[in-house]
Amino acid sequence: MAHAALSLTQPLLELRAIEVAGRQQPRLKALDLTVKPGERIALLGPSGAGKSTLIAVANGLLEPDRGAVFWCGEARARSTRGRRRQQQRIGTLWQDLRLIEELTVQQNLNCGRLAQWSWPKALLNLLLPLESEACAAVLEQMDLSASLLNQPIGALSGGQRQRVAIARLLRQNPRLWLADEPLASLDPRLAEELLELLLRETEAPRALLLSLHRPDRIQGFSRVIGLRDGQLQFDCAPQDLTAGTVEALYAGTAQP
Repeated sequence: MAHAALSLTQPLLELRAIEVAGRQQPRLKALDLTVKPGERIALLGPSGAGKSTLIAVANGLLEPDRGAVFWCGEARARSTRGRRRQQQRIGTLWQDLRLIEELTVQQNLNCGRLAQWSWPKALLNLLLPLESEACAAVLEQMDLSASLLNQPIGALSGGQRQRVAIARLLRQNPRLWLADEPLASLDPRLAEELLELLLRETEAPRALLLSLHRPDRIQGFSRVIGLRDGQLQFDCAPQDLTAGTVEALYAGTAQP
């Protein structure tokens, strides 16, 4: 595995004194967070707490107004090439999945490799089925048939789409997996299946930071952090999280 030479003790992500301004109040305020290999962290908080902002800062889509971001011990690169290299180590599963409807399953899977490919090879992915065996292998990990490779994304069921999106992350092979409320719009059975897959695929040397809207789904995580008004309210093991702490996190808001 490409990650084997990387340290298992060095933090994958470090956010130090992160500040992100908002219209009426900061979206993130004086936020510190460290994610280490093998950790699976559930991120809880009411709507507007800053969970999506935190994910965006963590994956490099949003530049904080203040503070520092470190990926695998390195400060965030300034050059486009350096930023692409660093971002390859981080993969994100969005709530809307961000699969490309007009492309086939195989083309979508190969999108996970684009940061490592040359521009000519990336363009060739639009014309030819590239690296079919590798694509079939990640589908198999998701209990999907290789016969889906040539299918358009639009022909898939909701559950198949979810698995293809995770398979795309496996093609990317990042060390840190981020997920922005991927279970929010799913029925309970599908949500449970997706969560099990994510927890299964993020053992060390990988790690997972997943935003949840359901506090009752924290089993299987190693840490739970609570975010409210852009600030961390707690950081603890799941077994140490009390009902009172959860109630305080969501006090005055619509309960999840």
